[in-house]
Amino acid sequence: MHLKFLAASLIVGTVALAQTKSSDSAEFISIDAPVFVLNHVRVIDGTGAPAKEDQAVVIANGKIQAIGAASSVKIPPDAKQLDRTGYTVIPGIVGMHNHLYYTDSYSLQLAGGKIEEPGLFIAEIPFTAPRLYLAAGVTTMRTTGSLEPYTDLKVKNRIDANQMPGPSIDATAPYLEGAPTFFAQMHELTGADDARRMVDYWAAEGMTSYKAYMHITREELGAAIQQAHAHKLKLTGHLCSVTWPEAIALGIDDFEHGPVFTDTEFVSDKKADACPRGGNETWLKQDINGAQVQELIRNLISHGVAVTSTLPVFELSVPGRPKLQSRTLEAMSAESAQSYLTARARIALDSPVGAMMRKEMDFEVAFAKAGGLLLAGPDPTGNGGVLPGFGDQREIELLVEAGFTPVEAIHIATENGAKFLGRDDQIGTLAPGKQADLVLIKGDPSKSIEDIESVETVFKAGVGYDSKRLIESVRGQVGIR
Repeated sequence: MHLKFLAASLIVGTVALAQTKSSDSAEFISIDAPVFVLNHVRVIDGTGAPAKEDQAVVIANGKIQAIGAASSVKIPPDAKQLDRTGYTVIPGIVGMHNHLYYTDSYSLQLAGGKIEEPGLFIAEIPFTAPRLYLAAGVTTMRTTGSLEPYTDLKVKNRIDANQMPGPSIDATAPYLEGAPTFFAQMHELTGADDARRMVDYWAAEGMTSYKAYMHITREELGAAIQQAHAHKLKLTGHLCSVTWPEAIALGIDDFEHGPVFTDTEFVSDKKADACPRGGNETWLKQDINGAQVQELIRNLISHGVAVTSTLPVFELSVPGRPKLQSRTLEAMSAESAQSYLTARARIALDSPVGAMMRKEMDFEVAFAKAGGLLLAGPDPTGNGGVLPGFGDQREIELLVEAGFTPVEAIHIATENGAKFLGRDDQIGTLAPGKQADLVLIKGDPSKSIEDIESVETVFKAGVGYDSKRLIESVRGQVGIR
């Protein structure tokens, strides 16, 4: 009887709390005026154009009203004026490989040298992830594969209703994966009919994109693409069993991670619909300027297929990289930090991943320079060293290391993502009439890309959120919730 009373009391208490709870967003809002101006700022507009100095950005009712030289822009008499000399304004980041989950216990699960049944388990972090994404300047994101789909949808809906802080979300359905999968939380497709059923079901539930995974068959992938397109939705893929040219012929919209880590077309003994070993090594032997790679680039561009760069997750397997940051370790739970540091210490000094990452960088530069649509995202998985938001900033820094200029890297992480999502008329660049999704940065990332980490305020539809306050609210909790 006592236990029943306790359970009932907990339920009643939880319901009462839910009924009285106000928005979790309000405490993080630092600027919320109907009309205001960011004056004397440097503007990087997201188009790839050079930065413009001493500008004024006028925001009215959640939209950009005017941008121009501070000496000539007409400022409304009722505007709140904010002098931000020495600061830079960029568009809100559009993260295109961003998850609401995290590999919190990677090293523990791999401690015996193998993954035990039922497979690798990944923790959902619906509280900390949205806050970190927004704090880092991500105002729009694609989840790019779901493990707890109803949690993802709930987070999206709560953010849309201003009940919690976070970016606008393009919610990707659960992975379209074949057998045998490496992950405990993934469904294994049983054929083309099953693939179509999943696409239809999750479209009805509110998902707005799809992701195919490593062991899907060509028949299942083709069925899923066709069904997704019937719903006017897009499908991306982290593939292995299906090669990139095969997937292009089937009508795929996007590829995740780049070819060095996922395209198996050059494996000599590859069997149809099977994920082989050695795809990375075959790509290391390829000349980016050679006929075969250039033909792949032409094939991608002629079919309008995008490629999503996720350099931070691969950097984790390079010895001594990335440079350890206190902000990263402080955000993690104690257990997550220990897991990451343990996994980091196990990386072999002769790991070939550094060479693979450099090859991937070279491909991405060649693809973009040829006219391909390169997208950007962090993929907060791997050994746990990439965190939501911080990883988006690191991706931009690594694009610069790859060979892009800072303004080109920002363009890839903003306007290109908006174009792929079909929202470039609203977000992705800074222009009058567009939604006021923008990031206020202390410093000049056009000269020093590391300044991309010095975010002060993130504006989403004209409402300014305090970055430091958001980060502080999740200290020690990434991996727990």
